[in-house]
Amino acid sequence: MEAVVGFSRAVRVGNFIAVGGTAPVDADGRTVGPGNVFVQTKQCFEIIRDALDQAGSGLQDIVRTRVILTDIDTWKDAIDARRIYCLDARPVDTIMAVTRFVNPEWLVEIEVDAVIPD
Repeated sequence: MEAVVGFSRAVRVGNFIAVGGTAPVDADGRTVGPGNVFVQTKQCFEIIRDALDQAGSGLQDIVRTRVILTDIDTWKDAIDARRIYCLDARPVDTIMAVTRFVNPEWLVEIEVDAVIPD
């Protein structure tokens, strides 16, 4: 989608990296884990891990996460998946709900900010 829509998955400015809203899709743009927020959250973090790696960083550098859900009642499943990827970094977190995403199969999108230590 990056090339189609004209955005960057991640932007690095100095030691700061912003990773934009990351949807639960595979390399072909198909939704991963329809109906399962835990699986979808894990897929988002797999994409985020790759984006951070390409920016010269990693999951250990995450300082903020934003978990955006279509059903706030699924927050626990999303956070259980988030924990797998963020346990060492222990970033601050915001959890919020929206009406829907561009693709109605998506139950979650994740944004993160990372700071690479000097």
